[in-house]
Amino acid sequence: MAGRAVVTGGAGFLGSHLCERLLHDGWQVLSVDNLISGAARNLAHLRGNDRFQSIEHNVSEPLYVEGPVDAVLHFASPASPIDYADHPIATLKVGTLGTHNMLGLARAKGATFFLASTSEVYGDPLVHPQPETYWGNVNPVGPRAVYDEAKRAAEAFTMAYHRTHGMKTRIVRIFNTYGPMMRTNDGRAVPNFLLQALQNQPLTVYGDGSQTRSLCYVDDLIEGIVRLLATDYAEPVNLGTDDEVTILQLATRIRDLSGSKSEIVFKPLPEGDPKQRRPDLTRARKLLGWEPRTSLDAGLAKTIAYFRERLAKA
Repeated sequence: MAGRAVVTGGAGFLGSHLCERLLHDGWQVLSVDNLISGAARNLAHLRGNDRFQSIEHNVSEPLYVEGPVDAVLHFASPASPIDYADHPIATLKVGTLGTHNMLGLARAKGATFFLASTSEVYGDPLVHPQPETYWGNVNPVGPRAVYDEAKRAAEAFTMAYHRTHGMKTRIVRIFNTYGPMMRTNDGRAVPNFLLQALQNQPLTVYGDGSQTRSLCYVDDLIEGIVRLLATDYAEPVNLGTDDEVTILQLATRIRDLSGSKSEIVFKPLPEGDPKQRRPDLTRARKLLGWEPRTSLDAGLAKTIAYFRERLAKA
């Protein structure tokens, strides 16, 4: 499957990797991003490619695209707690109005619509690991609700268009992912620890560090996304890794791999921070024949190299 793809959030961490992969696979790609949390530099290396275009636009406003479109991949959204605390209304709007607008574009063009959803739809889960059949434990009025509920609404929009208009739709629920192109000030665990370790500052662990995350390297995630796009499966699919580590283990690994002298300090756990996060990957394995392949150490080594380079240029 190749043709012309519109990637919203194309200048973001995941969006830029997706644009790169689609170009590699022979697609024409139009990146759409308002740069609220994306960065133009993430796409700089693609600008010489005659099959690549990018425009600056907020997809919470209608978007008109000339010519044929075969796939609309909706990855636009602030995705870090720092970002959605700074931009709560924009986060809600891009998950609701933005999703509605991009579904409209896909429908008008007869294109496949691909939604980047999130493990945050499960909230602070009471079921572990989390299968796609779990409906979640989400606080609708908490500080994280602007992201969680926007993504839950986005999934509802997507399934409504699929059922009502017979549209080809895909939903991926993305678990914690890391790698090059992440912002150094992203605010999530891996960039936080990397920034602190490379500057020999104390590594701040929230709570006692026993809360867990399952960290997938970005190349593995993008491979799963490309495989899901090529299927004809409309229900949500978890993508991530089921290799679970505690936050304290993660801080220690990053400190050791980066050769840092940082000490580890503990701070209070933020409200709504999930205690456990691990996907049940049964569906992805069966449907996509997909498996995360990059070890945590190998992925962190590549990410550390990228962060060193970014900090050297800062």
